[in-house]
Amino acid sequence: MSLTESRLTRTSAATGTTGRGELTATSAVSGRDRALLRAAVWAAAASRTTVRALRRAAAWLGRTVRPAGALMLVAATAGLVLGIRFGYVEWMIAGVAALVLLIVAIPFLFGARSYAVDLDLAHERVVAGTGVASRVVVRNVAPRAALPGRIDVPVGQGLVEVGVPFLRPGNEVAQELSLPGLRRGVVTVGPATTVRADPLALLRREHAFEDVHEIYVHPRTVALPSTSAGLIRDLEGSPTRRLVDADVSFHAIREYAPGDSRRHIHWASTAKTGRLMVRQYEESRRSRMAVILSAARGEYADADEYELAVSCAASLGLRAIRDARDVAVVTGSEIPRVVRGRLRAIRRVPASAPRPMLDGFSGVEMLESTMALGDVCRLTAESEERLSVAVLVTGSTVPLAALQKAALAFPVDTAVVAVVCDERAHPRMRALTGLTVLTVGTLDDLSGLLLRGATS
Repeated sequence: MSLTESRLTRTSAATGTTGRGELTATSAVSGRDRALLRAAVWAAAASRTTVRALRRAAAWLGRTVRPAGALMLVAATAGLVLGIRFGYVEWMIAGVAALVLLIVAIPFLFGARSYAVDLDLAHERVVAGTGVASRVVVRNVAPRAALPGRIDVPVGQGLVEVGVPFLRPGNEVAQELSLPGLRRGVVTVGPATTVRADPLALLRREHAFEDVHEIYVHPRTVALPSTSAGLIRDLEGSPTRRLVDADVSFHAIREYAPGDSRRHIHWASTAKTGRLMVRQYEESRRSRMAVILSAARGEYADADEYELAVSCAASLGLRAIRDARDVAVVTGSEIPRVVRGRLRAIRRVPASAPRPMLDGFSGVEMLESTMALGDVCRLTAESEERLSVAVLVTGSTVPLAALQKAALAFPVDTAVVAVVCDERAHPRMRALTGLTVLTVGTLDDLSGLLLRGATS
């Protein structure tokens, strides 16, 4: 019995000892794994941080070090290394001189963010060919004086430089900025950028502000006579302010005048007043008008011819709006080349008021990939109902046969007028089958031709 107990005791002891050894080994292995895992996580985070820092440093060097500064940096490195390694005194002097130039250029970078810049424009809408007066106000907001510097103001694709003198803390300076001769389009002015650079252009530091302005440069327009709006008398149309003797929109009763028709005498008012009184009406007109501007580059001889076409279309649209007519202004839209021929698209210029319409004309451009004039006319005729007049504005490279084919897209009762812009041609008017063609060489020719066509 004692022998059995002795064996059990030894077995139990051995087993317990073995179990404790296994537990201790397992705990030790788990601790090492956790340490390795923490080290791997720390190394990965450190690697990412280092990569980000190197990228930022490389980006900063790319923005700050100019080509001349990069050359000085290479000269300083090569001169010092070769001079110290091989004992070349000349190389060592060149390296030291390049390093000194880089060190001297560093203080010129300070103060790039010490300015507060306000950019004020006198007008945000101008006519093509005119300038815009503006003012740049620079204030030193730093607690220390700011060295002389420069401010660059992007104007479209150009750049205007404004010099800034030495400014004490809190002082400001105003510089007049003139933007002459702007071309039609939407011109972005800003953001103003402070530039710090040394005299040798080794280093450069910039800071851009958030103030950005847009200038709508409207096309040139000419005043057209009201009779040239292309309106048709229509008893089913809308009443106008013009008073006539016969129509359906009753306006008032007036005293009889020689030449008035007797069938318009208002007998009740005549009996009441003792004088002959006649009815007066407001003229009703059908005033749905479409101005279609060709946008295909192949339909114009050059860019100046397209600008003349834009001015003609804008003048026609302005006259229609001022006559309180319902007008649709349509031009070609950009079509990707991969779907050209399978996709039809037009662009509508807002025509509810003069300013939105002129703003829209500021953004139209001559396009390489767009529909031809005939396709634009067909899509416009399908989308617009009850058009009384359609005016097609295009360039000189469109043949007359193509214009006649484009006019066939509109209903028979729609008067179609084509305005062909050709700066080399004399103004003339031709009447073709279902189409009247006006050829203009300058914008001023449009008014006379339309007036001649209205009186003929």
